[in-house]
Amino acid sequence: MSSSRDMSSSLDMSSSLDMSSSLQSAELRLVVLGRTGAGKRSAVSTILGLDEAPRGAEEGVRQECSKQRGEAAGRRVAVVSSPAWFGPGCDLEERRRHISSFVALSSPGPHAFLLCVPVNQPAEGEAEALNVLRKLFGASAVEANTIVLFTHTEELEEEEQLEDYLSAWRKDLKELVQACGEHYHTLEPRGGAAEEAKAVEELLEKVEQAVRARGAQHCSGALYREAEERVRGRQVELVRQRRGASPADPQPEGDVTEEEMEAVRDAAERSAGDFNVDVDGLFPRSPDSPAPSFLWGLWGKLTGWTSWLPRMMRMEALLGALVSLFVGGPLGGAMGATVGSVATEVGRRRTKQTK
Repeated sequence: MSSSRDMSSSLDMSSSLDMSSSLQSAELRLVVLGRTGAGKRSAVSTILGLDEAPRGAEEGVRQECSKQRGEAAGRRVAVVSSPAWFGPGCDLEERRRHISSFVALSSPGPHAFLLCVPVNQPAEGEAEALNVLRKLFGASAVEANTIVLFTHTEELEEEEQLEDYLSAWRKDLKELVQACGEHYHTLEPRGGAAEEAKAVEELLEKVEQAVRARGAQHCSGALYREAEERVRGRQVELVRQRRGASPADPQPEGDVTEEEMEAVRDAAERSAGDFNVDVDGLFPRSPDSPAPSFLWGLWGKLTGWTSWLPRMMRMEALLGALVSLFVGGPLGGAMGATVGSVATEVGRRRTKQTK
C-alpha cells in the first residue's frame, strides 16, 4: 500500500516538475486589465523593463488593445493590455471589439489575467469585470488565474503595509481579492529598482504557481478555441499570400511549415476579426441607481482626501466627515467637527499610554 502511495507521490512530483520546466521554457502570456488611469501602462512597462510612457499617454480618442513581448526575470513574456471595456464610457460595439481583440492577441489563452486596481478608489467596475471574465471563461479563470494587481500604492502612509490597509479600510478590495482566490500583488515596492525587479519576479512566480495549482497550461474555453482556430486559419492565408498563391489554389495546411506560421502569427492575431460575443448578455441592462454610485463617489473623495493623513488621524477624519455627510447642513458640519476632534484626542491619549 505504501509503495503505491509513494509511486503516486513521485508521479505527482514528476508531473509538477515537468509543468514547472515547461512554464520556464515557454512564453508566459499575461492579459492586463483595468480602468482608465489604473496604471496598466506602468504595469506593462515594469514587467517588461521598458521606459515608461509619458503621463497621459493612456488618454486617447480611440484606444486599442496592444501586445508586447520581452524577457522578465529570465522568462519569455507576452503582455496584452486592453482598454477599459468594462467602464461606463464604452458602448456595446466597443466592448465587443475590445474583448475580441484581447482574446485574439492572447490566444490560445493567457496564463493569467492581471486586474489593475487603484488602492485609493472604490472597486465598483472591477467587480463587474470579474463577473464578465467568469461568464466568458468560467469560474476558474477568476478564482485560479486572475491576480489583483494593486496600483497607486504611494497613497498609503510611509510605514503602512498593503495588507493592513486592505484589512482595516477596504472591505470592497478584500472581497475582490477573495473572489480571485486570494491572489494579489503590487509592482510598486518601496526600495528602488532592485525591489522592483524582485516584485516582477515574485509576480511571475505567483502566475506559475496558479497555473500549476489549476493543473492546466493556460486559461481556455470555447471562445479561446474559436480564436485559435481563426488565428491559425489567418496564418495559412497570410503564408499563401507571401508565397504568391491564389486563394483558389489547392494547398494543404501541412505544406505550411511551423516557421512560416510563427512568422505571421502577430499579423494573424491582429486580423482575426470580431467574435460573436453576446456583449448585451454580459452587461445586462439594469435600472439606473444613482444613489449607490453617488455615495461611492463621495466615499472615494473622502478616502482620497484623508490618504495623506497619519494613520492615527485617518479614521478620526473619516468618521467626522461621514457624520457631516449624512447629517448635512450646519448641524452636520458642527457634529462632524466635534466627533472628529474628540476621536483624534482619544487616539492621541491612547498613543501616549502605550509609549
